[in-house]
Amino acid sequence: MFKFNFYTKIVSIVIVLLIPMLILYVYSNQTTTGVLREELNQSNYNQLTFFQNQVNTNIEMISSWPHLLIHDPDVASFQAIFLKDKVLNLDGINLVKRIQTKLGLQESSSNWRTGLSIYSPSLGRVVSENGAGLYDQKKLNQLIKDGWQVSKKRSYGKDQFIFSLYTLSPFSSLGNPETANTIIKVEFDSSNIQDMLDRFKGDGRKEPFYYKKGVGVIFNRTANEELSGKLISKLEKMGLHEVDNLTVKIGEESYLVHAVLSQTTGWYLIDYMPLSDMMSPIYSSNRLFYITVVGSLLVGLIGAYLLHSQVQVPILQLVRAFRRLKDGDYAVRLSLRGSHEFAFLSSQFNLMVEQIQELFEKVYVEQLHVKEARLKQLQSQINPHFFYNCFSFITSMAKLRNHEAVVAMAHNLSRYYRYTTRQERDLVPLSEEVEFVQYYLNIQQMRMPRLTFLIHVSSQASSLLIPPLVVQPLVENAVLHGIEPQAEDGIIHILTERVGSYMYLIVDDNGLGLSREAITALTSTLDKPVEEDHGYGLWNVHQRMRLHFGEDAGLEFSLSPLGGLRAVLKWSISTEGEHANGLIEPSPNSNIVKTEGPDGSDITSR
Repeated sequence: MFKFNFYTKIVSIVIVLLIPMLILYVYSNQTTTGVLREELNQSNYNQLTFFQNQVNTNIEMISSWPHLLIHDPDVASFQAIFLKDKVLNLDGINLVKRIQTKLGLQESSSNWRTGLSIYSPSLGRVVSENGAGLYDQKKLNQLIKDGWQVSKKRSYGKDQFIFSLYTLSPFSSLGNPETANTIIKVEFDSSNIQDMLDRFKGDGRKEPFYYKKGVGVIFNRTANEELSGKLISKLEKMGLHEVDNLTVKIGEESYLVHAVLSQTTGWYLIDYMPLSDMMSPIYSSNRLFYITVVGSLLVGLIGAYLLHSQVQVPILQLVRAFRRLKDGDYAVRLSLRGSHEFAFLSSQFNLMVEQIQELFEKVYVEQLHVKEARLKQLQSQINPHFFYNCFSFITSMAKLRNHEAVVAMAHNLSRYYRYTTRQERDLVPLSEEVEFVQYYLNIQQMRMPRLTFLIHVSSQASSLLIPPLVVQPLVENAVLHGIEPQAEDGIIHILTERVGSYMYLIVDDNGLGLSREAITALTSTLDKPVEEDHGYGLWNVHQRMRLHFGEDAGLEFSLSPLGGLRAVLKWSISTEGEHANGLIEPSPNSNIVKTEGPDGSDITSR
């Protein structure tokens, strides 16, 4: 009985594939033209509609300007000032300048070249960005009509159209402009639309233009106006609807024409392209297809043999090796044969398995280190001495029946430990860190009434993301080593400051402080491997800041203006980094913190 090997299977598959391909291609070739035309119609319709919407959006935005300006206080007071005094006094001149400035700002808000003018019918004065003067009311009355008005002018041998819109206040005075308080005119010329048509033309196959019967045509600047004119004559005879997909024959050439009516201006956006440009690739593909079928059959026969000898055998070896690797046998290695690509692949497989084996060992060790560091970090936050002092305070206040102090301490203590023991995020908003520090300082303030603190965090900084538990160690260091050992009143000031592309969080205290030599020694330990006698707290803060924000970030120390030590957290917030760090605009009061001073008064920081 005949047995199919890999070679005969491949040859059979090639032949079986080619036969239905030929049948399907003959059938599909008959329907391709219709399908292509439908797809092109839909695609061109979508493109025209999108472009039409862009133009309409610009026109509607320009149309809204007069409604905005009518409610402007300077525009509203324009008439009132001149009614009292027909001569331009200083107040009037200043008012006109302010109005001109606002007109200029409004015009510059669009990338279209536009013009804005404000008329006062009772005074016969008009103000625009370029100047102020008198105007003829009768001529203006003849121009004022509802909606956009289009006028034609000849410029450099070509027709150009001016689009004008008049808005009256009050709106009921449209039929009698003399009774209007204010008239605002906005206008633009067709060169703005031509600019958009030029960009829309893009690949050179399109020939878009705007057309309105009885008014004229707005061509793109590289249009074939003669051919477009013949097309318009054909379309006028055929008649246009709101949306049309037509095939128009001009001479020996057929053109695919698409038209969309603008509800805003009443102009048609029309685009056309030669039908032969779209169909010629289909005819070429037919010839290429039959040549390809013959070539594919030959290549398939040759390729079947090469696949069997050069690919199938090495792949089977790789499959067996991967199966052993999947079962956990990292000692598997492939023998190298020949000098073809599979020999290189086999050598890379051996190298990959060796690296995976080493990587597993390293990852396991790193996971142990990470868990150990996380445990030490959390343990360093839960200070038993601090914990005992808080409960001692609660006990004392309970004996004195000071329930409010007990509740306050319990509330701050619970919030404090909830934050330290439930911290699983890599980055948190600075506002949460500051809130956590405030709980800690509230606790210390209850124990040491002589302690006062001031927190000043800007609205921009409060929403930046930073590693958790990096601010509290700085504050705790200031309380325990700076303020607590001395008998005087203690002050802690926390503030943020932005300098260029860097944000600084500063913790100042008036405690014992350190000498310059001690500050230098402390700073040098931050970049060295951690030592047991120096502790993990400040080193951990410095290293985590550099891990997240780069080598320029970290912790710095200096003498504080308050007399103690200044600790500074520094990190980059470049324009790209602001978005990456989650910089958002917080609520207006998110950076307001109130604390109680030693005399019971409130200290408020913004």
